[in-house]
Amino acid sequence: MLKAGWRQRVGRTMSLLVLSPTLLVLSVFVYGFALWSLIISLTGSKITPRYDFVGLEQYVALWSMERWHVAVGNLFIFAGLFVTLSVGFGLLLAIFLDQKIRAENAIRSIYLYPMAISFIVTGTAWKWILNPELGIEKLVRDLGWQGFSFDWIVNPNMAVYTLVIAAIWQSSGFAMAIFLAGLRGVDSEILKAARIDGAGAWLTYRAIIIPILRPVFLTVLVVLTYQSVRSFDLVISLTGGGPGFSSDLPATFMYQFAFGRNRMALSAASAMMIFMTIAAVMVPYIYSELRREARNER
Repeated sequence: MLKAGWRQRVGRTMSLLVLSPTLLVLSVFVYGFALWSLIISLTGSKITPRYDFVGLEQYVALWSMERWHVAVGNLFIFAGLFVTLSVGFGLLLAIFLDQKIRAENAIRSIYLYPMAISFIVTGTAWKWILNPELGIEKLVRDLGWQGFSFDWIVNPNMAVYTLVIAAIWQSSGFAMAIFLAGLRGVDSEILKAARIDGAGAWLTYRAIIIPILRPVFLTVLVVLTYQSVRSFDLVISLTGGGPGFSSDLPATFMYQFAFGRNRMALSAASAMMIFMTIAAVMVPYIYSELRREARNER
């Protein structure tokens, strides 16, 4: 008994030693800088940090700016469409590949390939494709449809949707891979029992398989939501936030005001608003899922 207890203590100590560098880095570079951003957002800092506390003045200024309202509205449009459609396309592709079709490996590789490309490359490629003078519009007109128009990238009312198109193209394969792994992990005995009971394919997926995949949905939603909030490089390479600031997102707004307009405190305030928004959405969802899993384990 004494030897077993000693081994457990050594094992716990070794675990802490292995994890301590990661915990230290997270504490400093994530939580530490988040706290520092909060402090800066309560000051009048411009080019360099200044610790003259001005209360919520930067937040009041932030929410009085039209550009910030446009960026927040664009984030809801972009994130909502990007996450929903990527999940939908990814799930459909995974169900299609789960039918044990021929050339499954080749098809899966084709859909996964865009995920290996950086958002900078994706944005640049789609900028060429969507350019009215080089891409889809020119191709269709050269084929004879002279009245065809697809100028979303230069249309202030539609530019944000070009971000959605490029992001879905890149990330649907990731969602497909995660869902396919989840589908392959479903117990075959459950599916056999459903077939014996006369359940069709649609009812089996809707009532049995998709509920089993709830943890997979959580993983995909968290990753894609994170990607939608940090989509700075895609915006810069595809639309540059334009025309004007019509396709700005909070990430590009924060960058422009921190390094382009030398308003560090206002930029920090925007960063804190992004952080609080994501926390308000994700924390309750993750908490409810963890509680559900705990109840199921009892």
